Amino acid sequence: MANSLNTQVTLTSHAISFLSSIAGNYGQVLVGDQAFEFFNDKNVEDFIQIPWTEVRYVEGQVLFGKIGRQFVFHTSAGRFRFASKDAGQILKVVRQQLGNDKVVKAASFWSTIRKPFRKKKK
Repeated sequence: MANSLNTQVTLTSHAISFLSSIAGNYGQVLVGDQAFEFFNDKNVEDFIQIPWTEVRYVEGQVLFGKIGRQFVFHTSAGRFRFASKDAGQILKVVRQQLGNDKVVKAASFWSTIRKPFRKKKK
């Protein structure tokens, strides 16, 4: 049985984890006082727990001035990508836990394309 790291849960939402397969795993996201947790709907033993102390930063997708559905947790263990209809609310609660400097806007498609063509400034 999977035990939650959180003592108090601030937000729960439906989400998709893109960790193990291309199609993704559907489940529940729990954002609490100690960690960000994802529990698979089909198999509760298939879960992801990310303590706040392990998070380097979180990238949120922004499209045309609106918050997109995807967000990525960057940790010392790797990257964990999720998608949710409530991504804005999730990122707001994560920002309360981590602070403004650790929740950032993801690079846009065009900035990624232009990056190799820009001159380096000395």
